[in-house]
Amino acid sequence: MTTMHDEPLRLGVFGLFGAGNSGNDGSLEAVLRHLRTTRPDAAVDAMCGGPEIVTTLHGIPATRLNWYGGEYRTASRASAIAAKALGKLIDVFRTAAWVRRHDAVIVPGTGVLETTLPLRPWGFPYSLFLLCLTGRLFGTRVALVSVGAGTIGNRSTRVLTRWSTRLAVYRSYRDAQSREAMRAMGVNTARDEVYADLVFALPTPSASEPARTRGRVCVGVMDFHGSNDERAVAEEIHRRYLDGATRFVRALVEEGRAVRLLTGDELDRPVAAAIADAVDSPLVTVSPAASLAALMEETAAADTVVATRYHNLVCALKVGTPTLALSYSAKSEALMAGMGMGAYCHSARDIDADRLLEQFRELEKRAAELRRPLAERSEAVARRVRHQFDALAAALYPAATHAHPTRETP
Repeated sequence: MTTMHDEPLRLGVFGLFGAGNSGNDGSLEAVLRHLRTTRPDAAVDAMCGGPEIVTTLHGIPATRLNWYGGEYRTASRASAIAAKALGKLIDVFRTAAWVRRHDAVIVPGTGVLETTLPLRPWGFPYSLFLLCLTGRLFGTRVALVSVGAGTIGNRSTRVLTRWSTRLAVYRSYRDAQSREAMRAMGVNTARDEVYADLVFALPTPSASEPARTRGRVCVGVMDFHGSNDERAVAEEIHRRYLDGATRFVRALVEEGRAVRLLTGDELDRPVAAAIADAVDSPLVTVSPAASLAALMEETAAADTVVATRYHNLVCALKVGTPTLALSYSAKSEALMAGMGMGAYCHSARDIDADRLLEQFRELEKRAAELRRPLAERSEAVARRVRHQFDALAAALYPAATHAHPTRETP
């Protein structure tokens, strides 16, 4: 193991960053902030989905995750299928070469061990398995940090995920049910800790900026088609979701409420546009926010938030805004329960606009009393996430930790 007495510590970050998902990018930002504070002399680079964007935003070298550029597009032609297959073989050597250059690699947060959204086994689960396997082969420590996990139905995905988790030298989860899911899949989780989502460690907008817009409701929408096990009915699920969300927004507008539509991924923007077009009112606007910092500012400026994407919920809860979840998986319900908001969940698969309006009005009645407890819980969660970084440093680079004790900024 390289120490800070020899040459700079060589650290890698690995994941689907720079690919248009603000939650993934926020998780990366949280880890990079920690490393820059506590290991400023470390050499850090990334292997990710959008290397050019990651380099531009964070100023670190980045390598493309997959050799084949169309990895996450459905292959229908024989040439595309052949290119994908060739890419799988080439990625073995590309991943191995990248991994062996590092002392440790961090997989920062996100739902890398779950299939709550459509996912093929030979996509990211295969990439994660290559990372963890080559890490073991070359003595590079791989850490899965505050990750999300869930029950996996597809056998191939389950096998790859189980082995990836077993091969990592450090594991922590963003909620207790994630740890339990991995234990149920045959992973020994006795030494694995539960912290919270890494995004809670990011800075919170100041109380004075932005100013709250009285009466505004932020509605976070999503290109939702169900889980990996619901592919056969994906379009029906999407149609019901879009119809229910549109009816809810229309009902708010009919009451004279200003509605700000939020997204969390580039894929969500057509959904927001479709809802705005269907309601056709100047009271409905679509936020251009593409980062978690911007989303936090939007949710901080709102009276209340109703959101689907997990990290839209995190942003709203982190800034202390009363929030109602359009829940598409147990992770959203666990997050809401942990923040004392468990009563305010509604199924994204079967939106009942009338019942949703009732829940929303109940939330608004209690909004003033909920803000302070939410802010206090958010700060307690943030402290716990920051505390994890000490445990992570001891696991990944103990020699360097001993030589240079970490000093985290508050």
